[in-house]
Amino acid sequence: MADRQNRVGSKIGGAGVAGASESNVDRRERLRKLALETIDLNKDPYFMRNHLGSYECKLCLTLHTNEGSYLAHTQGKKHQTNLGRRAAKDAMEKPDSMAPLTAQQQAALKAGTTPGFKRNVIKIGRPGYKVTKVRDPKTRQVGLLFEISYPEIAQEVEPRYRFMSAYEQQIQAPNKAFQYLVIAAEPYETISFKVQSKEVDRSEENLWSHWDVDQKMFTLQFFFKSDKRLLSSSRMESAPGYAPGTQTSGTQMANPLNPFHAPMRTAA
Repeated sequence: MADRQNRVGSKIGGAGVAGASESNVDRRERLRKLALETIDLNKDPYFMRNHLGSYECKLCLTLHTNEGSYLAHTQGKKHQTNLGRRAAKDAMEKPDSMAPLTAQQQAALKAGTTPGFKRNVIKIGRPGYKVTKVRDPKTRQVGLLFEISYPEIAQEVEPRYRFMSAYEQQIQAPNKAFQYLVIAAEPYETISFKVQSKEVDRSEENLWSHWDVDQKMFTLQFFFKSDKRLLSSSRMESAPGYAPGTQTSGTQMANPLNPFHAPMRTAA
């Protein structure tokens, strides 16, 4: 038999210096005792017992045979690294109330408005809508009527809208012939309508919106500004001597180039 009493670093009557495996066992036992004093498994969000009776770490996706093995794992490098990564990710998604404000948020506070923070809202889909073409009988202006239903809209939330240029959006290739009407209401997805790039008549009687709280229906109507040629033809209709649809023999429609809007006579 080998003499173990006179080995280097051993005491008289001892079994010699412990090997690597014995050191690992002792280290795990010390970590388990330390974790028992500082960690409550009932409050650990990553501790889970599966149907086989073993234990899992939902953060690191590791399997453990007993609670001591899991507690030793929580003190290891892998688990601590993953905890740091999760904390950094949560800090990026959720703004910290103690963190300093950005330059944009500070400017909003100075201006007297509420600074905007990123909100994480779970979208539930697109709302139902109906679009109708309309025309003003007096001014002959063409427009659109939007009826959008929000049956599951969040409390104290009212839909909002804005007109967006084709160069502001990043979904489709920019086309100067079109513009976009964007309507948003949480928790529904933001929807947009592609309309002609004509100037919108923003007068109160031609651009209006209404939110029906009882029916959960948002209504928006607007008209495009009329073309100058259409306006001139409408003025010509109201001029004396112009009678469309009542043409008689020897009389034809008024000449638009005639400053007096007098009907033209044909030769007998």
